[in-house]
Amino acid sequence: MRYADGPTTEARTRVAAPPEAVWELVTDPGFLAGVSTEMQRAEWLDGDAPGPGARLRGHHHHDARGDWTTVSTVTAWEPARRFEWTVEAGAEGGEAAVWGFDLTPDGDGTALRQWARMGPGPSGLTEVIARMPDKEERIVEGRLREWRAGMERNLDAVRERLA
Repeated sequence: MRYADGPTTEARTRVAAPPEAVWELVTDPGFLAGVSTEMQRAEWLDGDAPGPGARLRGHHHHDARGDWTTVSTVTAWEPARRFEWTVEAGAEGGEAAVWGFDLTPDGDGTALRQWARMGPGPSGLTEVIARMPDKEERIVEGRLREWRAGMERNLDAVRERLA
């Protein structure tokens, strides 16, 4: 699995609450930062109200990388259905990643999926791969495992908050 292929991962759960209640949590950067394994805090930029085209700055930490900041743009905003944001690759341009939540009514609850795709633009991971190109597949697989574990934690937090 190579970074340039845009590898993806996801996590799913069922929440015993209607999509509107789930939506309030998954679109709240403060809630997500409070439960995330990496995002320490986040805020909407330039007074942006959440919605299509809004920009979000995230402050992150990973023991292997240290601290870094990202800027993302909301690329899908369908209330109580879909929230997607694209992480900008910085000065190099392009997409460092795309993340999202999909919500589907499920009886008296909500089927919730969080997913993410790497690249294709440069990111902190591409810097590591450039230093160790012979280990690219292991590096990508390891990062996808970290992302998936973080997603599972996020979904558990949503489910627990709305129980």
